Amino acid sequence: MSLRIVVCVKYVPDATGDRRFADDLTLDRDEVDGLLSELDEYAVEQALRIADAADEAEVTVVTVGPEDAKDALRKALSMGAHRAVHVEDDDLHGTDVIGTSLVLAKAVEKTGYDLVVCGMASTDGAMGVLPALLAERLGVAQVTLLSEISVEGTLVKGRRDGDSASEELEASLPAVVSVTDQSGEARYPSFKGIMAAKKKPVESLDLADLEIDADEVGLAGSWTAVDSATERPARTAGTIVKDEGEGGKQLAGFLAEQKFI
Repeated sequence: MSLRIVVCVKYVPDATGDRRFADDLTLDRDEVDGLLSELDEYAVEQALRIADAADEAEVTVVTVGPEDAKDALRKALSMGAHRAVHVEDDDLHGTDVIGTSLVLAKAVEKTGYDLVVCGMASTDGAMGVLPALLAERLGVAQVTLLSEISVEGTLVKGRRDGDSASEELEASLPAVVSVTDQSGEARYPSFKGIMAAKKKPVESLDLADLEIDADEVGLAGSWTAVDSATERPARTAGTIVKDEGEGGKQLAGFLAEQKFI
């Protein structure tokens, strides 16, 4: 029987871009380029490695987001994933992590799965709680923050590295796991992979397909909200110290004044 692996990925704003809030205090995605979250690339990579080691496996990538989020799916498909699912609906605008976990859970259930793989966090929200929320909604075990992962029979096994010790963990399938940026460098899509990705199936779903009411998601259905936002002040010119024999003392005085020493 084929091992069904689902990878949850996110289309995020480029961290090097000039990110701003829109009038409704959600991220203004129209003013910055987006891409597949770097931390989710590790999840795709580990899913592909598990699939390569299995007798038979299929890797499906799932994302929730606007039309441009298909770019994140295409990147994952060009890396080697077999198919993709894109959940897009205007009523999803402003959905927080609670609502997103609901949508992903419904999409994963509809797709069918044995193992769900997530990154350790998104590079925009950086909450890191979605894998746990997803496992709760699916009613399956979670094994999170793994730096090493494998599937052996009906078990998923992995290693979680902490500051003072490493833990060896395992759970019965089906399960949800998340992997860290120490799990292994993600492969770079080849030209052949990029061309092949154009022919791979991408299924489009909306809230009606998932039987989710609009008031459960979006800004109105969010459990969290941004009350206010202040633009970061422009960077000012730093203090230049000309070293004419007293530079070290001036530097020490500056550090002491700023309470760095």
